[in-house]
Amino acid sequence: MVRLVLLIIVFLLSLLCIFPAPTFHLWMVSILSTEFCWLFLVLTVILLFVRVDARMKRRIGTLLGLAAFAFFSYPLFSAYKVSMTLDKDFECSFPTVPSATSGGPAQSPLSFSRLFSALWQESVPFKTFTFDSSSTSSLRLDFYRSAQSGPRPCVVVIHGGSWSGGDRRQLPELNSYLAQNGYNVAAISYRLAPHFQNPAPVEDVQKALRFLISNSTSLGIDTTRFALLGRSAGAQVALLAAYTLRHPSIKGVISFYGPADMVWGYSLPANPLVMDSRKVMSDYLGGSFEEVPRNYYNSSPAEFVTSSSPPTLMIHGKNDPLVAYEHNIRLIEKLKAAGVPHFLLTLPWATHGFDYTLHGSGGQLSTYTVHRFLSSVLK
Repeated sequence: MVRLVLLIIVFLLSLLCIFPAPTFHLWMVSILSTEFCWLFLVLTVILLFVRVDARMKRRIGTLLGLAAFAFFSYPLFSAYKVSMTLDKDFECSFPTVPSATSGGPAQSPLSFSRLFSALWQESVPFKTFTFDSSSTSSLRLDFYRSAQSGPRPCVVVIHGGSWSGGDRRQLPELNSYLAQNGYNVAAISYRLAPHFQNPAPVEDVQKALRFLISNSTSLGIDTTRFALLGRSAGAQVALLAAYTLRHPSIKGVISFYGPADMVWGYSLPANPLVMDSRKVMSDYLGGSFEEVPRNYYNSSPAEFVTSSSPPTLMIHGKNDPLVAYEHNIRLIEKLKAAGVPHFLLTLPWATHGFDYTLHGSGGQLSTYTVHRFLSSVLK
């Protein structure tokens, strides 16, 4: 009976590799079941070979176990399929991307051996600076210096957290990876909702850029080469800053599962059992769409795309229950119309926050693509 119960649990977990999580807590579990699916595959195999139940229960358990094995395999097979065409697809958008021997990532897009190294990730030390002390709370950034000497490009990282939470220490592994590969990284704080609303975070990005430029000599920053990178709510801030500040030094922007059309996003909210997205947006924008429609238009990055907008990289999982994948489709329509170079990395199995580990299938593919993108736009 124990075997059957365990296989039922494993089978239910495996469904999170196929369908979006129906509740907030299951969403967090879905990150583990998709990016660490190899662990669940091993567990499933062990349970399949255990023979302790009566014949009927053993048969039912075996059927559930085989189905779970197939579902847990889906992220790996999908990732392999994406990796096989990633370079070719990316070069269609950025044909002048340097090769692996001239600045791009030296490793392959996906390595199954790297899946097993997720528990030990090397970190790079950082220094913390205050870049603005005029607001209610001082704004700081963590600066990861490039491992390469001389003036180097700088990536400004903007954290997620529904515009009301999170911090600059969120998911720091990519910061270390980029620093090890020749980029300065500044992970910044910004003013949070509901006390501060759009465009406060964009203004804070601008302040951070001013600080980095004014201290570029001591920090080793090439002031002509910046890129913005944001996750979730931070991706909306990054996109909006890139498209509205029109800063000549911003050469590219990267959106990890970020909302790009706030008007459309409000009209089709997330599952309330996962997140009350309308409440989140109302706190950030000062009211509902019916109360302050102009604020929703003014916070929609897609509304500000022009022919001079910087090249854009979007990375999104199709099983995201918090921010709809369709935001990217709406943004791409505007980018195409304006002739802005862009690329969308679609991860069919992935959920929101899939890059929790750089060594999972989604983390490997996204890290590789980010590196290639930066090698192209900051060359």
